[in-house]
Amino acid sequence: MDNDFVLKQFGEIEQKVERLIENCNAQAAANSELKNKLIRLEEEIQGKVEAENNYAEEKALIRSKIDGLLARLDDISDS
Repeated sequence: MDNDFVLKQFGEIEQKVERLIENCNAQAAANSELKNKLIRLEEEIQGKVEAENNYAEEKALIRSKIDGLLARLDDISDS
């Protein structure tokens, strides 16, 4: 084999390996960004779940007070 041919093949292999490494690094960066986004979204969901639970508790409290007032009105009207 000709030395120039072998050197050219090694050069091509090195270029391909460099592209693969760059690709891997880009994928790792994208993966890291997606993991961070997932963490933020999970925190956002947790906050919304807590807000929904607080709303449900507040709604139950209001319903209870309204029922109590209606019961008092019924007592007054029955008297």
